[in-house]
Amino acid sequence: MSRMRSSRARKQTLSVLPHQTPRLRDHYVLGKKLGQGQFGITYLCTHKTSNTPYACKSISKRKLLCKEDYEDVWREIQIMHHLSEHPHVVKIKDTYEDSMFVHLVMELCAGGELFDRIVAKGHYSEKEAAKLIKTIVGVVETCHSLGVMHRDLKPENFLFDNPSDDAKLKSIDFGLSIFYKPGQIFNDVVGSPYYVAPEVLLKYYGPEIDVWSAGVILYILLCGVPPFWAETESGIFRQILHGKIDFVSEPWPSISDSAKELIKKMLEKDPRKRISAHEVLCDPWIVDDLAPDKPLDSAVLSRLKQFYAMNKLKKMALRVIAERMSEEEIGGLKELFKMIDTDNSGTITFEELKSGLQRVGSELMESEIKALMEAVSCNGDGRIDYEEFTAMMRQSSDGTVGTGRSRSRTAMRSSLGLNLADAFRVNDSPSQTN
Repeated sequence: MSRMRSSRARKQTLSVLPHQTPRLRDHYVLGKKLGQGQFGITYLCTHKTSNTPYACKSISKRKLLCKEDYEDVWREIQIMHHLSEHPHVVKIKDTYEDSMFVHLVMELCAGGELFDRIVAKGHYSEKEAAKLIKTIVGVVETCHSLGVMHRDLKPENFLFDNPSDDAKLKSIDFGLSIFYKPGQIFNDVVGSPYYVAPEVLLKYYGPEIDVWSAGVILYILLCGVPPFWAETESGIFRQILHGKIDFVSEPWPSISDSAKELIKKMLEKDPRKRISAHEVLCDPWIVDDLAPDKPLDSAVLSRLKQFYAMNKLKKMALRVIAERMSEEEIGGLKELFKMIDTDNSGTITFEELKSGLQRVGSELMESEIKALMEAVSCNGDGRIDYEEFTAMMRQSSDGTVGTGRSRSRTAMRSSLGLNLADAFRVNDSPSQTN
C-alpha cells in the first residue's frame, strides 16, 4: 500500500515545465473551443492587455502516462522555441502549467491548409510549386542547421497564417521532431506512410529522411498523387523500399526535366547519395527560375483534391473510433460502416455522412462534405458502398507510422495522428492553427 501511495505521489509531482508559471487565466481570456484531439483541447484565447488573439492548446496531464511522455511535450516546446525566429515556423508565445494541464499559447493561423489553398485557387504552375517547396525545404534546412530532425513532414503540417493571397506558409507541428548530433543514428519508426523514407522502415536513419519527405511533397504538388501508392500500408512500404518512380504517366511528359531531376535527387533511396536540404535550395529549378509559369493540367488539381479529400474523410471516420467509441462498440470496419449507414441500405448517402459527422462535432460545410463524397464514390453515384469504404479505410489509422512504445503519448500520437497539429485545425477543417 505504501509503495502504491509513493508511486502515485511521484506521478502527481511530475511536471513538463522546469519552473512554476502564473495562471493562464491571469493573462488570457479563453474563448470558444477550436478543436479537440486525443491529448487536449484547443481554444481561441485573447491576451488581456493587447487584445491579440492566439490559439491555446491545453494538453491534459492525465493523458501523459509516463516520464517519457512528459519529456516528449517538453522537447516539442523546446524545439518550437529553438525555431521561433524562422518566418515560416508557427511561433509559440507562452507556456503555462497547472496541476491538470500544460497550456501552449501560439500564434493564430487561419489561412487554411496547403492543398486546400491550391485546389481553391483553381490554377497552378511549376513556378508556384517551386516557391512552395523552397519554403518547406527552407524550414528543413534551418532545422538541420540547429540540430533538429523533423521526422514527420507532410502537407497537412503546413498552413497559411491568414486568408490573403500573400499569406505566409507556416510549419505547425513538431510533435515527432527530435534533437540529434552529427552522425547519430535513430531506429524508432515514425512518420506517415506516403512520406516516410526507406531508411526509416529499415530502422537506421538520420536527418536525410526530411529531404525524402519533402521530395514526396514536391512529387504530389506536380502530379496530384504520391510517388509510392498502394491500397494497404504494407503495400505502400513495399513500394517505398522497392518501387520505381513514375515519370511516364500524365502529366509528367509536360513537366520540365529540371523538376524531374530534382525529384530524383531528393528521392534517392540511398541516403548517402541523397542531396541535402541546402543543395535542394541551390538547385537551378529553384534558384535559376527554371520552373515554367504555365498552368499545370487541370487533372493534377482533380487528383490532388481526390487524394486529399480521401485522407481527410478517413481521418474523420477514424476519429469516431478513437474518441467516441470503445473497442467493444467498434469490433471492426463493418460496425463503423453500419453506424453511419442508418437505413441499412448497404450504402452511405450524403445525408447519412452529414449526420454522422455532425454527431461527432464536425463543423464541415455541406460543400466540403459533398466534395468528400465525390472523392470516395468511385462510380460517381453519390453513395459510398462498403467496398469503397473499406478501400479508403484499409490503411491503419490516419496513415501515421507507429512507434515502439506501447500506450505512451508518442505511440498513441503516432498511431492515431492526434498530435499537436490538432491544435491547428477545427475538427480537421482547414480554418485554424495555433
